[in-house]
Amino acid sequence: MGLHPQALLVLPLLALAFPSVALGFSDETLEKATKSEGYCSRILRAQGTRREGYNEFSLRVEGDPEFYKPGNSYRVTLSAATPAYFRGFTLIALKEGKEGDKEEDHAGTFQIIDEEETQFMSNCPVAVTESTPRRRTRIQVFWTAPPAGTGCVILKASIVQKRIIYFQDEGSLTKKLCEQDSTLEGVTDKPILDCCACGTAKYRLTFYGNWSEKTHPKDFPRRTNHWSAIIGSSHSKNYILWEYGGYASEGVKQVAELGSPVKMEEEIRQQSDEVLTVIKAKAQWPAWQPVNVRAAPSAEFSVDRHRHLMSFLTMLGPSPDWNVGLSAEDLCTKDCGWVQKVVQDLIPWDAGTDSGVTYESPNKPTVPQEKIRPLTSLDHPQSPFYDPEGGSIKLVARVVIERIARKGEQCNIVPDNVDDIVADLAPEEKEEDDTPETCIYSNWSPWSACSSSTCEKGKRMRQRMLKAQLDLSVPCPDTQDFQPCMGPGCSDEDGSTCMMSEWITWSPCSVSCGMGTRSRERYVKQFPEDGSMCKVPTEETEKCIVNEECAPSSCLVTEWGEWDECSASCGMGMKKRYRMIKMTPADGSMCKTETTEAEKCMMPECHTIPCMLSPWSEWSDCSVTCGKGMRTRQRMLKSAAELGDCNEELEQVEKCMLPECPIDCELTEWSHWSECNKSCGKGHMIRTRMIKMEPQFGGAPCPETVQRKKCRIRKCLRNPSIEKRRWKEAREKRRSEQAKKDIDSEQYPGCKMRPWTAWSECTKLCGGGIQERFMIVKKRFKNTQFTSCKDKKEIRACNVHPC
Repeated sequence: MGLHPQALLVLPLLALAFPSVALGFSDETLEKATKSEGYCSRILRAQGTRREGYNEFSLRVEGDPEFYKPGNSYRVTLSAATPAYFRGFTLIALKEGKEGDKEEDHAGTFQIIDEEETQFMSNCPVAVTESTPRRRTRIQVFWTAPPAGTGCVILKASIVQKRIIYFQDEGSLTKKLCEQDSTLEGVTDKPILDCCACGTAKYRLTFYGNWSEKTHPKDFPRRTNHWSAIIGSSHSKNYILWEYGGYASEGVKQVAELGSPVKMEEEIRQQSDEVLTVIKAKAQWPAWQPVNVRAAPSAEFSVDRHRHLMSFLTMLGPSPDWNVGLSAEDLCTKDCGWVQKVVQDLIPWDAGTDSGVTYESPNKPTVPQEKIRPLTSLDHPQSPFYDPEGGSIKLVARVVIERIARKGEQCNIVPDNVDDIVADLAPEEKEEDDTPETCIYSNWSPWSACSSSTCEKGKRMRQRMLKAQLDLSVPCPDTQDFQPCMGPGCSDEDGSTCMMSEWITWSPCSVSCGMGTRSRERYVKQFPEDGSMCKVPTEETEKCIVNEECAPSSCLVTEWGEWDECSASCGMGMKKRYRMIKMTPADGSMCKTETTEAEKCMMPECHTIPCMLSPWSEWSDCSVTCGKGMRTRQRMLKSAAELGDCNEELEQVEKCMLPECPIDCELTEWSHWSECNKSCGKGHMIRTRMIKMEPQFGGAPCPETVQRKKCRIRKCLRNPSIEKRRWKEAREKRRSEQAKKDIDSEQYPGCKMRPWTAWSECTKLCGGGIQERFMIVKKRFKNTQFTSCKDKKEIRACNVHPC
């Protein structure tokens, strides 16, 4: 029975994601299908189940533009709405009205971002497909627009979910972009649709840097690697902070080259009518630390119907002008609601203002200034991202934008799902006491004073005593309890005062040399319940000094980075901050400026009971009985339940060395038994073996290397003449048998042998040695089917007399 033409077109695409599906087809069938369909056409014409009004999957170009600028790069995302997913996909870009049967029908080029997720299709290299079939909810690639004069382009995606292919010529899996009119050069191609959502939404941006020596080992700058302070805003479609294919403003240039957000913040504030929130978060020194050591930088911001886009950027430092960020991310949905969560993986991009190619290249302005573009692995052989095979650049960061609250009446048409609703509910405080009944405590002490006297977040502490532990096998919870707090006038509980946010990081100093000023700000989180106005200051300014001596002999340094966390969790500790040298003195002298600063820090008072430990136990036995091993020792907390913050080590490990392990004698296998040393009467035969390894470090000694056993062929006759005649007859018989054997060897079917070689020298002068001789194949005939036609070898004993 023949297959329907459509079925022939669907199956090859299924086979891409599910190789097992194609097992029923011969190579000849597939070859005929491919030849008959032409260039990539079996992908383009794939058809499958299609449902009207179906929006589980979507194809999106970052910023939702309706036009493209020739040569510009755009981030393209293919995603599935929860709980949907897809296993395979294809992504293509076609000139409008073209079928895709020819190479020239395809427009622009794709660039792989994550090669573990995506790859170019082997039999259709202009298309992007999955690297491995598995469950996924989103993929990203870059698409570089074609040159001017191409006209409109259709981006099309197909989705493989289970064994069904969804391929839409219209709707959520197809995106049409037309070439921007040259007369509109400079006009943004960002979304022109208005947001229809009601009320406002509040979001938290969290930045996770993944740029480290482990992930990007080539030329990684070990001492000065960092992310600069994050700067951005929530804004309207009438103001664009930065965009791929555009030119960097002076503010973007200063962030990109110096990591300074001052000018950028100034530019943002000048657009006050188009901006709702200025987004600022602290710098990160070094660039990567585990989240449990230092919290990832974060900032909160709000959006409304008019200002529903969000942009930010941060410098990857040190670098010529390399940054990461998002441009005009739309947080308003088509259903008149607010996006719940956005997760974007980021690659570095070039601001087009500096022509350096390595992390620490000297300053080299790009003249004329170039457009902002993503970095690639083929930019320059000296680039730390260079890959001669042109692979994708490894991701350097991830940003998570999550909605944390909504205010005002909401008007979204589609009701929220459960996750959406939960995100807006204030978490209920848990008052249950889960202390085991076997732990008997005193009452909690009153809360201590807050460690912060301002509206910055601090800690307060209370404590209790463990009176008895009735069951030693059940651990008792900590006897200290900490709680976040703020200074007087900042408490949520005080309804007559303003509730203020934490102070946002200090801005960089206004000058790069000498005395200047810097500022920081906070915002009102909640107005007084009595309706009065907030009189608490929202901005602070102070003097700052950078490079006190502005002379040829002075160093030019950056501003101080943020203070590290206090080294102590309670009581007195130390904290440090760092800065880096931007330029050495012009006169060639050495920099004498400090790049590290330390000061004391005070945390809430420590528990009065000291950290009491038992003495160290004896070292354990070595983990091995000979050679190199490890041994351990332990100590115990004397009163573990009272010492939740005790950080002393409870186990130590060290190397141990015992005498070298013994090595036993090692011998070869026994040789064959020799011939009997007598032609009549009683004699003996011997066999030998060789020593391969002498015993070492007390190993087992070598056993015997020569063995003898008796042999008796026949009785010897007393008449010498008869004896001599029989011996001669026996010798002649042996010779004739050997001659016959040699002839048989030479005339063995399919095989011609050379005569036996002479016996080799004896391996020993006495005590029993061995000799060898060989018979070599002279000619092997082609028609032989015997496997016995091969070289032969004989061994015999020699010099068997005792030494």
